[in-house]
This record gives sequence, structure tokens and C-alpha cells, in this order.
Amino acid sequence: MAVLNPLIIIPARGGSKGIPHKNIKPLCGKPLLLYSVEAARAVCTDLSRIILSTDDPQIADVARDAGLPVPYMRPAELATDTAGSREMMLDAMEWADRQGIAYDAVVLLQPTSPFRTATHISEAMQLFRPDIDMVVSVTEAASNPYYTCFETDGNPDGFLHISKGNGLYTRRQDCPPVWEYNGAVYVINPESLRRQPLGAFARRLPYPMSREDSTDLDTPLDWLVAEAIMSNRNQSDL
Repeated sequence: MAVLNPLIIIPARGGSKGIPHKNIKPLCGKPLLLYSVEAARAVCTDLSRIILSTDDPQIADVARDAGLPVPYMRPAELATDTAGSREMMLDAMEWADRQGIAYDAVVLLQPTSPFRTATHISEAMQLFRPDIDMVVSVTEAASNPYYTCFETDGNPDGFLHISKGNGLYTRRQDCPPVWEYNGAVYVINPESLRRQPLGAFARRLPYPMSREDSTDLDTPLDWLVAEAIMSNRNQSDL
């Protein structure tokens, strides 16, 4: 298997409504951003290939203090609540192209996944090949459309019917497995990204992760859960 030359993008804009300034908020004593920076550095020793995409000088300084150069700053128009991830990545890719950085895969690491490790990233990268659009990390969905998801489809009587299948499954474990994105790792074909948005990708391979490692920080409750998991792991390591 050929060794990938990745362009690793860590998106960390300054605005955050759910958890104010969450990208540099300390999680168990360390700014959240640094969990992703450290994982990226463990799989890529060429720091020019790790791009922190931020519009916030304070976030950039936290990364620099941890030893990651931050020569690129995200344009303000790509740091709003309505700006898309694809546009953000394309801008970082164009900057890398101008610097003469060659890459055959774009690896997106969102800081809100602190339990994603270098091992997860490496394993996802190993699944990538040039004839697919993306490898994406997933976890088993909490709700299964064959078993616990129902729809009414605008029925005037409002009667529920199962979302998928015939509704005859009597045990969840007998249902086909259903996956959901966990937001931790995306290994993307650059040409696919230039051509179309991620949602239009037809050739996506899953990289399964445990539900605990898939913990994503979006709300204050998520943060409390993450702190509890991390504290428990730290105690177990003693």
C-alpha cells in the first residue's frame, strides 16, 4: 500500500455559541485544540502539512505555543456561522498549492473529537485509495431506522410507520447495522472535494470507532461527559 502524503486541516474558528471559545477551553487541564494537534503531529512529522484553519489570533497563539507553526489564517468570510466546511478546506488547499505543498489526500480533524487518536487517524488513512471519494469515521447509530425510527410521511391521520424495512424485526441486534458520522476523521480525495460537496460523494468507506471514542463536544453537557470519560481513563492508567 502506497504511503499517503496528507494535508491535515484542523478547523478552529473563534466563534462558538454552544460552548464559548471552546477550541481553547481547557479539557482536563489542556486546551481542547491541542488534543487534535498532538494527534496530527503523531502521524505527520512534516509540520508544513498540518494547517490550523483559524481566524482567531488567540487560537493561533495557543497552537504556536505548542510548537505548531501557523502561517495561514482563515479569511473572515469563511469563519461565519453559515460558512461551509468545503469552502474552508478549499481555501486551505489553495494556500497549500501556492506554497508548493504536494498532497494526495486531505485529512480533516475537528477539534471537538478529543478521543480521536493518532491510531484512529492512521487506520483511517490506511483504508484510503485513489479510486474513492472519502474514508469517514463512524459509530453505530443510537437509533436504527429498521427498529426505532418512525415516520408519518404527511399522513393526515398521523399514523406512524417504520422508517425502513417491513417493521417485523423483534430484536435490535438482528437489524442491519446503521452508522452515523462521528466527526472525528475525514480522509478526502482532493479531486473529489474540488468537484463536489461531501454530501454528494458516492464512494465513501466507513471507519468504525467506539461510541466512547466518538464523543463529540457541542454542548456543555457533552463537555461534562468528556471530562468524566477522560478522568476515568486517567484514573485507570494510574
